[in-house]
Amino acid sequence: MPKSGANISLTSYDDIFSTEETRQTEQIQQIPIAELHPFKNHPFKVLDDEAMQRTVESVAQFGVLAPLIARPREEGGYEIISGHRRQHAAELAGLKTMPVIVRNMSDDEAVIHMVDSNLQREHILPSERAFAYKMKLEAIKNQGARSDLTSPQVAAKFRSDDEVAKGQGISGDTVRRYIRLTNLIPELLDLVDQKKISFNPAVELSYLTATEQRDFLEAMQDTQNAPSLSQAQRIKKLSQEGKCTYDAIFDIMGEEKKAEMDRVTIKNDVLRKYFPKSYTPKQMQDTIIKLLEQWQKKRQRSQER
Repeated sequence: MPKSGANISLTSYDDIFSTEETRQTEQIQQIPIAELHPFKNHPFKVLDDEAMQRTVESVAQFGVLAPLIARPREEGGYEIISGHRRQHAAELAGLKTMPVIVRNMSDDEAVIHMVDSNLQREHILPSERAFAYKMKLEAIKNQGARSDLTSPQVAAKFRSDDEVAKGQGISGDTVRRYIRLTNLIPELLDLVDQKKISFNPAVELSYLTATEQRDFLEAMQDTQNAPSLSQAQRIKKLSQEGKCTYDAIFDIMGEEKKAEMDRVTIKNDVLRKYFPKSYTPKQMQDTIIKLLEQWQKKRQRSQER
């Protein structure tokens, strides 16, 4: 039997934001897992990682405490709106049915609800956020289309971007910059998710054509360098001027960054092997300086002989 206090930490987005009237009229149904299908173009990845394993163990012990939200499909079965990770965990745990609240939603309503429920997660990859914002932006623009505006496309764009940003603690401009990432080829977008390319340089690189992006990827691999913002901006300018070739990109990516020229970094775990555990960073630094001074004097004496 589930523990009485277990529901507290697993209260779902839907429980928080649905109205009392909705909760009273909606019924939780036990639906076979085989009849539950993922949302079309679902941008959030369901990974078999350590977090998923913990969820599987929880589901096996307590069951699924928060019901999924789904809508009927024309071809039969149900499309999951929120709860993809719970559905996968239940399947791995060997459950045959799951608690589900079935709601009739339009395509745009379903997209907005799906994105909002998943954006509550703690860890979201840049690629997930990018495609989620894009889907929600398009859904909001579809819902808010008006014919009485002088410039409906321009006006709707800025209203919709700000609407997507609302509640996320970001600006409409940040939403637009995230959506730019959807123009990256998959290989580069994966590097952004892996933090091998930073967000701001990635936005600049998104303006390159697919062919130019592949040339950039090859140049990045050949030089073994990640792009700085300045380098990405210069490569973008080359693209705008029609001069973005592999050789031109290689020349920029092969430059030695000033910060790397001015700084020598030794990892703490490397240094710790040579010092007592009681030493502070300041004591370690002082000792290193003294040793270097002794080494320098020894070299000078050797050169004078």
